[in-house]
Amino acid sequence: MANEPPLPATVKALGFVSLLTDLSSEMVYPINGRLLRMLGAPAWVLGLIEGLAESTASVLKLYSGTLSDKMGQRKPLALLGYGLAALSKPLIGAAGVWPQVLAARLLDRTGKGLRGAPRDALIADVCPKEQRGRAFGLHRSLDTTGAVLGPLIGYFFLRANPSGLRSLYWIAFLPAVLGVLLLWLVVKEKPDEKRGRRLSGSETQGKERFFSLTGLSPTYKRFLLSVGVFSLVNSSDQFLLLRAQEGAKLTPESILLLYALFNMVEASLGYLVGKLSDTVGRWPLIVAGWGVFALVYAGFALLPGGVGFGGVLGLFLLYGLYSTLTQGAQKALAADMTDPTQRGRQLGVFHLVVGIGALPASLIAGVLYDRVSPAAPFWLGAGGAVIAVLLLPKEKHKRDENKGNPL
Repeated sequence: MANEPPLPATVKALGFVSLLTDLSSEMVYPINGRLLRMLGAPAWVLGLIEGLAESTASVLKLYSGTLSDKMGQRKPLALLGYGLAALSKPLIGAAGVWPQVLAARLLDRTGKGLRGAPRDALIADVCPKEQRGRAFGLHRSLDTTGAVLGPLIGYFFLRANPSGLRSLYWIAFLPAVLGVLLLWLVVKEKPDEKRGRRLSGSETQGKERFFSLTGLSPTYKRFLLSVGVFSLVNSSDQFLLLRAQEGAKLTPESILLLYALFNMVEASLGYLVGKLSDTVGRWPLIVAGWGVFALVYAGFALLPGGVGFGGVLGLFLLYGLYSTLTQGAQKALAADMTDPTQRGRQLGVFHLVVGIGALPASLIAGVLYDRVSPAAPFWLGAGGAVIAVLLLPKEKHKRDENKGNPL
């Protein structure tokens, strides 16, 4: 609408930080599986690396969110997180054995874990509830714009330099550094001393538990249950890329182009879908997104061999629609349900639940891919998504933002 108030400058700046960081990450993420195959790693190793990496990020999001509450500041942890992620890129490119890739991916996801909850809490802190869908939608769109540009740069680089796969990791280091500088120099935060004092007082008595369901509403707990079930069957995107690479016989540069087109869906629609969630609600979008996920995974399970680029393009575009419908809506719904005085911790719980299933999900997917069939992990994902939809609570959750207590 024409009369909508503009989003805070902090939200816009954080969006461009994420754009540069995702440009860096997604320039090389789609070819990590190819690099591991070059190093002789089986599919279960890919599952181990991605599962450990994502679980590490999720656990740290819980701690970093709570720590940002206690500090009364979000920016320092976010800055450290983006910095560690930048350092990981050349380390992966220089790896000679798969354990070195594992170590570098853990460093990368440690950075993500340190920055995720404080950054999301900072966005929620500067936005009223009626703006949060737009704010997270804009952030997600800019984030995903980087995820489009990164693979495209990688695609054109490998087209010109087919043997330059490792060099691409060094190129990816540059935009990551620019993102760190933008966060450091441009993003402003006013420390909230009241929040820090509040959390260090009699309520916590120095014994604050980082993971605790205390203070969470029943609706939020039900929401976390459905998210947890979905996470247990949502294995790493690397298995989609591996299925496309080996089933459709795609080259590394084709995989990068495919991943860019997948991300283009969310980059173009993320902001609009975020605004839509402010009007129609978050629940319908999440249900629709998880339904699309189930269809896409069933499609990958049924994928015939040697179908080529066109045979998997439609599935990846639909997968982009799933991501568009759910990523911003899930964060906005979680933020709606949190206590403003403990938002970092409570959003950290959400991030933990989202990612804690990454290790078992990706390990199981890797074992099924190697020992049963390449289709097996995708059938598991499709069925689990349907169960998660059935568990998702329909109740609307309202909160008095001034008092921070559920109504």
